[in-house]
Amino acid sequence: MSGRDTQRARVYAAEQFVRTLFDRAAEHGNQVVEFFGTQLTLPPEARFASVASVQTYVDDVLAHPRIRTGWPGAGPLTVRARRGATAAHYERAGDRAVIAVPDRHTTWALRELVVLHEIAHHLSDAQPPHGPAFASTFCEIADAVMGPEVAHVLRVVYAKEGVRLGSRSKG
Repeated sequence: MSGRDTQRARVYAAEQFVRTLFDRAAEHGNQVVEFFGTQLTLPPEARFASVASVQTYVDDVLAHPRIRTGWPGAGPLTVRARRGATAAHYERAGDRAVIAVPDRHTTWALRELVVLHEIAHHLSDAQPPHGPAFASTFCEIADAVMGPEVAHVLRVVYAKEGVRLGSRSKG
């Protein structure tokens, strides 16, 4: 690994804010939210029941025309269960790429925004892991898969938290 992952805490804080925004909208049964003085309609966020359903979603995202065109070299991505309940993570060993998600005692990782975060690691494969290229990649895939409102929310909250965006790296 090269370079310190100086944006990691800011990226996680921003994404926690975005997930909370989605959670509150779902709790109130109204996807229209007031976001920094503007009304936005958030799309529903996918929730997953199993590792197998996460794998199906990952395969569908990687087959999406905008993703295939934007990252033509992206290889396959496997999803596996993770024993720990505190984090999801991405790992690469040679040509093998894996997302590990906790599937017991918690459901926080079995949601679309967390899975897209891990897919962004796969597509950017950037150093540092949460640097500007990663953040830009996550915004682009959120736009392609969930819609421009989600990408806008991510960009604004990233800016609020001091997360720098940059040129994404193509896989």
